[in-house]
Amino acid sequence: MTDPTPNASADAPQMPVMAAQTQAASAGVESESQLPLAPYKTLSEEVLRERIEAVRNHFGEELLILGHHYQQDDVIEHTDLRGDSYQLSEMAAGSSKCRTIVFCGVHFMAETADILANRPDRVEARDGRKVDVLLPDMAAGCSMADMAGIRQVEAAWADMGEIIDTEQVIPVTYINSAASLKAFCGRHGGIVCTSSNARAVLEWAFERGQRVFFFPDQHLGRNTALTMGITEEQMPVWDPYALEMGGNEDAQIENSRVILWKGHCSVHQMFRPEHVAKFRADHPGIKILVHPECPRDVNDIADVSGSTGKIIKTVQEAEPGTKWAIGTELHLVNRLKAEHPEQEIHFLSPVVCMCATMYRIDLPHLCWTLENLRDGNLVNQISVDEETTKWSLIALERMLAVK
Repeated sequence: MTDPTPNASADAPQMPVMAAQTQAASAGVESESQLPLAPYKTLSEEVLRERIEAVRNHFGEELLILGHHYQQDDVIEHTDLRGDSYQLSEMAAGSSKCRTIVFCGVHFMAETADILANRPDRVEARDGRKVDVLLPDMAAGCSMADMAGIRQVEAAWADMGEIIDTEQVIPVTYINSAASLKAFCGRHGGIVCTSSNARAVLEWAFERGQRVFFFPDQHLGRNTALTMGITEEQMPVWDPYALEMGGNEDAQIENSRVILWKGHCSVHQMFRPEHVAKFRADHPGIKILVHPECPRDVNDIADVSGSTGKIIKTVQEAEPGTKWAIGTELHLVNRLKAEHPEQEIHFLSPVVCMCATMYRIDLPHLCWTLENLRDGNLVNQISVDEETTKWSLIALERMLAVK
């Protein structure tokens, strides 16, 4: 396995167009040619591991299994690449031999993999052959991504256009969003960001407009903008369920620099300042390391704030004996603890919190997906339509051009 780490509402994001086979599988209905999922849930871990590895050996380099950092260890064990969502997609897209990607992550990640792996130049290099992207469990979504639906964002854009010039508003979507929102940014002169390049992206946006409309995670947008001298008063939060102007007075929108969407990561939202205070009291000399998706009151008092890649690199480069309390997803923290016994590593909260939707990807689902693939059945295929792909790529390419 390669580790590249240096670095429900009715208005939920629309799912991309998928084959009828995929729609049936996501609804829990298998066609007659598909292997049913239920028997896999009764198999032992040892049997599942053996059967997963058999399929991997069968396909060789034509198959890439991608594992996000938040994934369970028993799934990570069978992945070819491990990393952040965008990093994984870009690396997989660069493979000339890959014909199928199985993404052990969540829905928006698989969408990004489909967009990047099947961009025109990559397809041409493969003599017109597209890469199939499969998600082992269609229920593996993202609560943050689901907090911003495309119809909600379009409605907000129209509403704010009544009092400000949206030609001077640059939409910025976090990579943790549906393809439809990336396409929205592409159509409206906007851009995509990751947690590691958010500041550079905001600087790019302010060179082109007076304001930024940032979605779906308010905390990453706020924490990043604060480092640029933008004040809390210049960052109204747009609530898509509020009746008027996202719950804001007209003057708040008129005086804004960054308009934040009312969204958050359910994992990072639960870290609190009192957790930081307790670790500092109980473990003198401990350092607090958090992800910028954490709320401001935690982010501001941390010793280090950074992307998943930065969190990993910080621990990797720390001196033996360093003590850390880390505010990010539990599986990653536990993996760092196991990989760095020379350091003292703690999960920043007393409450167990993991990415529940990521947790849906397990060995039975992975084995089921792979053995169906072996038998010629593409279950849970993610295929983003051409129009959405075109505009999403524009927003993503703008991000890649940011230095």
